[in-house]
Amino acid sequence: MLQSMTGFASGTGALVPFSWTWDLRSVNAKGLDLRLRVPDWIEGLETALRAKLSKALGRGNVTLTLRVQRQETTGDLAVNEYVLASVLSALAVVEHKAKERGLSLAPTSAADILSTRGVLEHASVEDETNALAGALIADFDILLGHFLTMRASEGKALQTVLDRQIGEIETLVSQAETAIKDRQSDMAESLRNSLLRVTQNSDAVDDHRIAQELALIAVKSDVTEEMDRLNAHIDAARALLQDRKPVGRKFDFLMQEFNREANTLCSKSQNSALTRIGLDLKTVIDQMREQVQNVE
Repeated sequence: MLQSMTGFASGTGALVPFSWTWDLRSVNAKGLDLRLRVPDWIEGLETALRAKLSKALGRGNVTLTLRVQRQETTGDLAVNEYVLASVLSALAVVEHKAKERGLSLAPTSAADILSTRGVLEHASVEDETNALAGALIADFDILLGHFLTMRASEGKALQTVLDRQIGEIETLVSQAETAIKDRQSDMAESLRNSLLRVTQNSDAVDDHRIAQELALIAVKSDVTEEMDRLNAHIDAARALLQDRKPVGRKFDFLMQEFNREANTLCSKSQNSALTRIGLDLKTVIDQMREQVQNVE
C-alpha cells in the first residue's frame, strides 16, 4: 500500500501544572527533512521525538511544533522526606522526654508537622520536567498514530489514481501497437515512392547506397524496442503499487523512463494516428508524474 508524504495531525494534553498542544504536518520532499520546534528546557525530548519520526517516516518535509504552558498552582508542592524524617525523630524524642518527666503533651496533628519549616516545599524543576518529558513522549505516540493514518489514507487515494492512470497508459500502448501495424502499408508505399524518385532522377544508381538509405529509414521508423520498454514499464509500475516499502523515488525514475519512450515514439511515428496516440501518452504520463511527487 502506498504512503503519501502529505499528512496532518494535532492534539492537546495536560499534566498538572502543564498543558500542551501539538501540530504535526508534512509535504512532499526528495528526502526526509525533519524540523522540530519543541521547548529546549525539556532535556532529551527533541532527541526522542526525532528518533520516533525517523523510524516511522521515509520521506517528506515534516514540521513538528510543540507548545507547553505551565500554570502556577498550589498543586506543585511536595514533602521533603528528609526534613520530615528529622522532624518526626525530633518529635519522638520530645514526647519521650516529656513522658519521663510526667508531662502530658497535646497530640500533634499532620497540619502541625506540615507547617514546620522545610517539610513542605515546591517540587523541584528537575522532577517536574522528567515527569513532563515522559508524558509528552507517550502522548506523541498517539499523535504520530493519527498522522500515519492520514498519510495512509492519502496514499490509498493516490494508489487509486495511479492505478487508473497506469490503465490509461496500457490502453494507449495497445492502441499504438495497432496503429503501428496499420501504418506498415503506408510506410511501404512511402518507401516505394522514395525509391522511385531516386531512380528516376539519377543516371547511375548505386544499389549499395540505396540499400543503406532504405535500412536507415527502416531503423529510424522502427519502434519495436520502445513498445517493449513501455510494456515493461507498465509491469514495473503495477509491481511498485503493491510494494509495502517507500517507492516514491523508484516511481519518479520510472516516470522519466516512461516519458523518454513516449518522446521517442512521437519522433519515430511518421504517422498522424501514431503521433496523436504518442501525444496522449505524454499527457497521461505528465499527469501521473504530478501524482507520483506525493508518494513516499
